[in-house]
Amino acid sequence: MGVRDVLPPVAAVAVVELMDRREKLVLATRKSKLALTQSNWVKKQIEAAWPGLSVELLHITTKGDKILDVPLAKVGGKGLFVKEIEDAILRGDADFAVHSLKDVPAELPGGLEVSVFPVREDVRDAFVSNNAPSLEALPVGARVGTSSLRRMAQLRSIRQDLQIESLRGNLDTRLSKLDQGLYDAVILAAAGMKRLGISDRITGLLPVDEMIPAVGQGALGLEFRSDDDGVGDILSAIHHQETACCVTAERGFLYRLQGGCQVPMGALATLEGEWLKITGFVAREDGSNMLRATVKGRHSEAENLGIELAEKLLSSGAGEILEEVYSNG
Repeated sequence: MGVRDVLPPVAAVAVVELMDRREKLVLATRKSKLALTQSNWVKKQIEAAWPGLSVELLHITTKGDKILDVPLAKVGGKGLFVKEIEDAILRGDADFAVHSLKDVPAELPGGLEVSVFPVREDVRDAFVSNNAPSLEALPVGARVGTSSLRRMAQLRSIRQDLQIESLRGNLDTRLSKLDQGLYDAVILAAAGMKRLGISDRITGLLPVDEMIPAVGQGALGLEFRSDDDGVGDILSAIHHQETACCVTAERGFLYRLQGGCQVPMGALATLEGEWLKITGFVAREDGSNMLRATVKGRHSEAENLGIELAEKLLSSGAGEILEEVYSNG
């Protein structure tokens, strides 16, 4: 989970030499509208940074794209949207991939790395409703749809009277079900809606102190073969250091807790000058026993701060929650 530094002169020369030998990179991507939007954005950024290089998209269908009628937590959670893509990179069918970082497991297959992170979008969750101006304004017993146990647990801790129901599918599908009256409101990632140009559908943005985001939410991660000399350096043209520092801390938290979509948990890191602050939580699905903590330290210790936050929660009882979830799974 290292952070790629600005290229030194020698590395820059190596990249130029690599560019002389190759004219194309293949980018593996899912076929969803959001995945294609994100991949095409990265394609344009890379091609603008390296004139003469073309990026070709390779469309791949993942297990998560095929199974739409079962909650994510019941079919494997994290990794559902990346495994087939990672296999394509390892086979050499593709050179790299663009992932929504919140979908990427803490541990990667051997030979792959995610160490290039473009600038992060909005980290917040969006409240979307055709009837109510805010979460607080929803009537008692209102139906709220979401695909995330993280959101379910936090919603239940805020409004125990709501009917929180599982909602799968792409953004268009979820919004369509809302418009059909199947739900009174849905909770979606603001980043995806903004990238798709449908931010006008956002009724309100939930504050992060009320709804802690998923690890890596709003960020993209570029994955490639560790031994593919030069590709990471080419991709680093769109690397954003502040984003990298924050998501490195969050993924350190995720790695220590070995968390996935089966566990209601989340974390958000922010930079304040040379200091990094990270807040996280672990909870039961019903919203009870919501454990939250915050740690702060120098940004150079980003990954260790994430691990420290996880240890703090474990010492407060998060281990029992995790054990309970995984034993019942």
